[in-house]
Amino acid sequence: MLYCLMDGHARTSTELAMVADVSPSTASVHLNRLKTDHLVNRLVQGKHRYYSLAGPKVANVLEGLSVLAGGSAGPFVSTTPSRLRSARTCYDHLAGTLGVSLHDRFRALGWLSPSSNARSSNPGPDDNAYDLSPGGARALEAVGIDIEATRALRRHFASPCLDWSERRPHLGGALGAALLQVALKKKWVVRDPDSRALGVTRSGRREMLARFGLDVCRSPVA
Repeated sequence: MLYCLMDGHARTSTELAMVADVSPSTASVHLNRLKTDHLVNRLVQGKHRYYSLAGPKVANVLEGLSVLAGGSAGPFVSTTPSRLRSARTCYDHLAGTLGVSLHDRFRALGWLSPSSNARSSNPGPDDNAYDLSPGGARALEAVGIDIEATRALRRHFASPCLDWSERRPHLGGALGAALLQVALKKKWVVRDPDSRALGVTRSGRREMLARFGLDVCRSPVA
C-alpha cells in the first residue's frame, strides 16, 4: 500500500485494499497503524477517507528500502520494466534513468555541490544536502523555477535520493519537486495514467538538450 502511494496520489482504503489483495477491514487496520506511526496522512471528504504518504521523507525511506531489498553481492542488473526504469516519479520528484541523468548533469555543470553542513567537520541533519550555485540558480530560474520560494519551503532544499532501479542518486528535496512540476507544466514529460512511469515528449528532449546539454535517448517518447 505504501509503494502504491509513491506516485503522490491519494487513494481510498478500498482502493488500497484491492492493491494489497486484502479485505477492506484488514486494510483499515493497517492504514490506522500507518497513520499512528506518521507514515500516511488521512483526509476525510464526506463519506470518503483518502490516504497519502506523510511526506517526501517517507518516500525517500521507501526508495532506500527498495535498494536494500534488491541488493546482492554480484554485479547489479536491473529487473525494473524498461518504461518504469527510464523515467518515473519518486513521490514528487523525477526518478529513473532520466532523474539520475539530470542529477549527474547538474553536478557535472557545477550547479549542485555539497552544502556547507556536508563540508563541515561536524555535519548535522542536512549533511546530505546540496547548495545551488549562482549559475545553476540562473539556469533553473530560466525554465520557470522560483528559487527563493523553493528555498523558503519547510523541507530540504535539494538532496540526493538513492534511485532503486539505477542504484545511483537522483535529485530530491524541494528543488527536485519543483523541477518535476516544471517538466509536467511545460509538457517535457507526461504521466502514465496507470503507473508511476513518465513519458518524455519530443519537445522535452529538445528542451533538455538545449537547456541542460542532456541528450535523453533512452526514455520512451510520449
